[in-house]
Amino acid sequence: MEKTKLKKKRTLRRKLHIKRKIKATSNRLRLCISKSNKYFYVQIIDDLKKVTLIGLSTLAEEFKDLKNKGNISAAKVLGKSFAEKAISKGIKQVVFDRNGYLYHGKIKAFADAARENGLDF
Repeated sequence: MEKTKLKKKRTLRRKLHIKRKIKATSNRLRLCISKSNKYFYVQIIDDLKKVTLIGLSTLAEEFKDLKNKGNISAAKVLGKSFAEKAISKGIKQVVFDRNGYLYHGKIKAFADAARENGLDF
């Protein structure tokens, strides 16, 4: 039981550390990631207006042909598609909020794919 408490505490500490750094650059929009074992969710949020501008997940119809919607290859496809969608709406610069997740695996694959397709963070 104590291991789970420590893990939650570490995750919360990482999450709050990231949020503090992001608030320092509040003139940009925030790209926020969430994930589960099955799916991957991404959204761009304007913290000043408190509005979600763009949201996309692997649950969407365009990812219907993916066999596994929560792995690294799905994260790459989502990164490419999300970057194209953001650029078509005129958003090029964002702040990357990894939401307490380590920059590793799916998170890194998504970020690299988004950067390759034109998002700047």
